[in-house]
Amino acid sequence: MTKPMHETRTLPHAGAVDADGHILEPPDLWETYLEPRYRDRALRFVVDDDGLEALEIGGRPSTRSTRGSVSALGAMGDPDLKSVIFDPGRTYLTEAPYGSMDPAERLDVLDAEGIDAVVLYTTVGLLWECELEDPELSQAYTRAYNRWICEFCADSPRLVPTAHISLGDPEAAAAELERAVGEGARGAYVAPFTHARRPLGHPAHDPVFAAAQDLDVPFAIHPTFEPLAMLPTRMGGWENVRKLRLLSTVMASDGVRHQFTTLFDYGVFDRFPRLKVVVLESGGGWIGYWLDRIDAVYGHTFIGTRVPLEHKPSDYFRERCWISCDPDERTIPALADRFGADRFLWASDFPHADHTPEYIDDLDELARGFADPDDRRLFLGDNARALFGIEA
Repeated sequence: MTKPMHETRTLPHAGAVDADGHILEPPDLWETYLEPRYRDRALRFVVDDDGLEALEIGGRPSTRSTRGSVSALGAMGDPDLKSVIFDPGRTYLTEAPYGSMDPAERLDVLDAEGIDAVVLYTTVGLLWECELEDPELSQAYTRAYNRWICEFCADSPRLVPTAHISLGDPEAAAAELERAVGEGARGAYVAPFTHARRPLGHPAHDPVFAAAQDLDVPFAIHPTFEPLAMLPTRMGGWENVRKLRLLSTVMASDGVRHQFTTLFDYGVFDRFPRLKVVVLESGGGWIGYWLDRIDAVYGHTFIGTRVPLEHKPSDYFRERCWISCDPDERTIPALADRFGADRFLWASDFPHADHTPEYIDDLDELARGFADPDDRRLFLGDNARALFGIEA
């Protein structure tokens, strides 16, 4: 039974584009869209002896997505996550909010909120990659999802698909990016880690950077579950992280920030002068300090001699990087004045539970902080429209 649309209101500003919304995949997506030779190891939703749903990844029970937790993947605004997770009657499908699994419903949500278009990213795809170390099967998983999301968005230019790319096999990942773009994907995202523990900027990933540049599509870094060995021990280990307290919510995007910085350390922007990089779901307020700091050590200390850059880091950011912001941030207009209003996007994260359901109210307040109407229009929609080639 489909849930009714959540309570919302219309944004009183025209032309908005959500730069990072999410869908909830059908539970049988990988069983249906994987090539036949991989289907015995498809990602599956299974039910345990207590009636709680869990994930099976690569033929094995998931060790990171705890039983019942998949029911809460679309629980934005729900005040009682414990009930969602531990009540067998509340399942992934029954808890899926209106607009999260059906393209026509998603258009209804956009209409109700006065949003022109949304750039769509995965949900279950944020969970499995940290547990699947087989690069061939990982490529098959991404192909399956990318086929499905391009079909999901095919009937409306207001729904913008992006491809999930796995860096375990960079040559295969580059080929998949080209294939997915050919089917309609307008960009791609990668996780902030590799099982080989190579930094994102490492030359081993050049085939993917080259493909994104040649295809003229944005290359995004998005937070995901990460292997346990990559989580900082000062957070108290996975048992503490999974409790979703304040520390874990602000540190969850550290991997994105770190990997973004490796693009400067390895000179990626000089090797690929037309590459467009997007930093997603990591907040935007930190970027001011970050760029000031790496500019300073690049220009005024010995550290600058160790990185192969032709220009200071903030110059590359002003020309070839974009960053998404949460609607409840308030420092963004000042940062836009400093680094350029054409570098900033906003994102709802709908329907994920770790972001506020009041994003329309928050976005209205944030937009009013831009004194220049032209800058406001860039931030609200024109930047995303130009970056992703959105005609809606």
